[in-house]
Amino acid sequence: MKDSVTLHMDATPQQVWDVVSDITRTGEWSPETFEARWTRGSTGPELGAWFKGHVRRSGKGPVVYWSLCQVTACEPGREFGFTVLGPGGRRINNWHYLVEPAADGGADVTESFRMEPSAATRVYWLLAGWLRGRYNRRNMTASLERIASIVTAPH
Repeated sequence: MKDSVTLHMDATPQQVWDVVSDITRTGEWSPETFEARWTRGSTGPELGAWFKGHVRRSGKGPVVYWSLCQVTACEPGREFGFTVLGPGGRRINNWHYLVEPAADGGADVTESFRMEPSAATRVYWLLAGWLRGRYNRRNMTASLERIASIVTAPH
């Protein structure tokens, strides 16, 4: 009920962090979340900030919905993470970016997810989780590749 993907990027950790922590840019790299906005008085990345992500399930639809999220990790130049909340404010899934300096001056960036343990999650994972896990892994790879192209693009 968790996985991660790491990709080396030819950018500084701060450059990468500036992109992944600006949730208003999520639609530029996410295969599923095509827009996001700060909400509940939040205006930028900080621990406890709130935002909503507009999701097209499986990147195609027809299911489209808003997910309420709260920032759970926010260390500039190093990490950014958030939890996705479901009905009643229950934590469903946690997404995290860890940005580490690489020896060549670039950054090694890890995107990960961890589903909250629950009876429903365990049943879901048994029945269809392996498919979703494979899908998430493919999407994390695509997200990181798109982020890399953003941070290495000429300005």
